[in-house]
Amino acid sequence: MTPGAFAVVATTREVLDTPGLGPHLLAPWERRRLSAIRVPSRHDDVLAARLLLRLCAARLTGRPPVATGLAQRCPDCGRDGHGRPYLADGPGLGVSLAHADGLVAAAAAPGPVGVDVEPAARRPGPLPVLRRVLPGPDLDEALARPDPGPSLLRAWVRAEARFKAGPPPPETAHHLAEWTDRRRGAVAAAVAAGTPPSLLPPSAVLGGRARRDRVRPAGA
Repeated sequence: MTPGAFAVVATTREVLDTPGLGPHLLAPWERRRLSAIRVPSRHDDVLAARLLLRLCAARLTGRPPVATGLAQRCPDCGRDGHGRPYLADGPGLGVSLAHADGLVAAAAAPGPVGVDVEPAARRPGPLPVLRRVLPGPDLDEALARPDPGPSLLRAWVRAEARFKAGPPPPETAHHLAEWTDRRRGAVAAAVAAGTPPSLLPPSAVLGGRARRDRVRPAGA
């Protein structure tokens, strides 16, 4: 089972309040990392993001969440346990996750994929950092607006999603989808190779126990 690229955005509480989800679904190395987080809110965000990632991987592969074979490897140092997530038993499949202040996002695809989410009220900065991270045209367009904050935030999540996706395969273009989830106060973006990722409601992976929101079109 390998559907097209998709992403899911939810609140941390939506995920953690879903019956049957908890740290028992994580690998031992994930639980060790989780136990080292001393800030309760961050602990919950990380846990919820990893659970949501497992559910998205399960939807992509058709396997139970506990058997998706999620792992992480750092491309810089070559060590496991941190860095970009991947499916050890799914060559070519892509997964990604993000979390920020009570919000979580995850994405899965039959190729490279990246996702990012931020609270809609957040304003990225300072400007020297933005100049290093954001594409020049995006930065110039945002700064030309009377209130550049919202445009800078959207440019930031787009840049983060592209970075997480990594370079596209040869002769394959990356496609971007972005949206504002007003009910959850979230701004998010997802990037996938080949086709634009779809945005699914949390109920698509959390099941009927989650709020059944309609699928939102990209940019909604």
